[in-house]
Amino acid sequence: MQDERYDVIVIGSGPGGATMAAKLAETGKRILLVERGDYLKREKANWDTDAVFRKGRYQAEETWVSSDGASFRPGLHYFVGGNSKVYGAVLFRLREEDFHGTRHPDGIAPEWCVKYDEFEPYYQAAEEFFEVRGRRGEDPTEPWSRKPYKHPPIRHEPRIQKLADDLQREGLQPFHLPMGGLLDQDETGEATPTSPLLRCDPFDGYPSLTNGKADAQVIAVDPALKRHPNLTLLKRAYVERLVTDAGGRSVAGLDVVIEGARHRLAADLVVVACGALSSALLLLRSGRDGDARGLANGSGLVGRNYMRHNNATVLAISKEPNPTEFQKTLGLNDFYFGHEKSPANDWEFPLGHIQMVGKSDGTQIEAEGLPAFLQWFPNRPFEWLAKHSIDFWLTSEDLPRPENRIFYRDGQVHLDLTETNQEGHRRLRQKLRDICDKAGIHPHLMDRTLYLGKDTPIGGTAHQAGTLVFGEDPATSVLDRNCKAHELDNLYVTDASFFPSIGAVNPTLTIIANALRVADIIAKRLGAAPFEVTDARAMGAT
Repeated sequence: MQDERYDVIVIGSGPGGATMAAKLAETGKRILLVERGDYLKREKANWDTDAVFRKGRYQAEETWVSSDGASFRPGLHYFVGGNSKVYGAVLFRLREEDFHGTRHPDGIAPEWCVKYDEFEPYYQAAEEFFEVRGRRGEDPTEPWSRKPYKHPPIRHEPRIQKLADDLQREGLQPFHLPMGGLLDQDETGEATPTSPLLRCDPFDGYPSLTNGKADAQVIAVDPALKRHPNLTLLKRAYVERLVTDAGGRSVAGLDVVIEGARHRLAADLVVVACGALSSALLLLRSGRDGDARGLANGSGLVGRNYMRHNNATVLAISKEPNPTEFQKTLGLNDFYFGHEKSPANDWEFPLGHIQMVGKSDGTQIEAEGLPAFLQWFPNRPFEWLAKHSIDFWLTSEDLPRPENRIFYRDGQVHLDLTETNQEGHRRLRQKLRDICDKAGIHPHLMDRTLYLGKDTPIGGTAHQAGTLVFGEDPATSVLDRNCKAHELDNLYVTDASFFPSIGAVNPTLTIIANALRVADIIAKRLGAAPFEVTDARAMGAT
């Protein structure tokens, strides 16, 4: 193992790392993809609500410490495919305005040094790569694009279609969510006999037993391994630290623990894509001669500016039964911007995004604990509530703050978080209550705190970002505009660490698009031909 040398080593097989490895494999160079976990086992428990949500069967067995000294279990998943094995597979582009800085009451979400027009061809390629289902022109905040979606949207089932109709009557503009759900539909919207995805409840937050989710393993890792013998996957391998050369200007090797034994791996180029939290921890562990500042940290920003959105998963009760099997098909962005650009928002500042989430069942509702909620339905059993439940995900932008950071203290991982932009999120919840009241839904919202294992607010790390921010100035950023470390010649990062701000939509498509963008840059550095996506920039917009 210690004699092995590769052209590129990619650390982490989530959306950013898997996309990078799959694209670089096309160059014919020797690529190693390192993953600390193994394949997630396909088993009956994949769809067991109690196992997935209450017991956290697939969640990492780690304990971190919050800023108030409380211990918690982070919502991380160490498998081939990373956190995408249990993600909800909503694949949005950031809005074009998100790249230019957004004003909130608590401050300004920073501008990006690379703008939407440079990302756009990579967004298109990412949507096609991850087989996104969607429809252009429905979402009032949707940025411009060159082409339609490759696949039509996943159709609403009757109760959700009625909700869409009710919202339209109120002057709102609901739309079909852009989904990485591999549902092949017949003319009625039902799954075809050979569809990888079924219309069923266990999708959002669950592993896909049928491989019907466009996760990084299914879409990127496995197909690339079959096509490219020059790509190697190393599983159950924990990268302990990065080792630099004598001058400290390039990564000379990786110290990797495999089955308890340490090995040294080496490559000309190294790409870190462990997830924003784990990537920052890796750099902090990699300081020369035990330097606690870590690696590539002349700016002092490694691990800082952590963001994860202000997210809430809420359950409401429909006045009529909701027999929907696949609920995650509808989104609403009428409150995304401030009043000037989103007239339905009567506040000058942005509120955020609303979407459907996977449907609650009786086990989830019972596990949540409902003393406050049950006062509204005192004589109804859990299963009745489940049959009438209708479930929403709310996202508001949070802001990067240097004091919001991940770091080590006495060998223990600490995650400090002070919440920002809470007023915008509170107002978004009130907008949802108002909507429900006019759409045949009781306006009482119950938080689903166990969703994705989030048993505390700080443990909800699904949208982690910002801990290795990119920018033009080495004094105020860790990475340059190409996501290469300012201080190291051969180290790149392609998870959401690089985000200077996070918008208010799911970040995964932006991670994938950026990985494609940086893969193009690395391929040229390796002397390989540019990928086809580069030429797409010459195409006219539609």
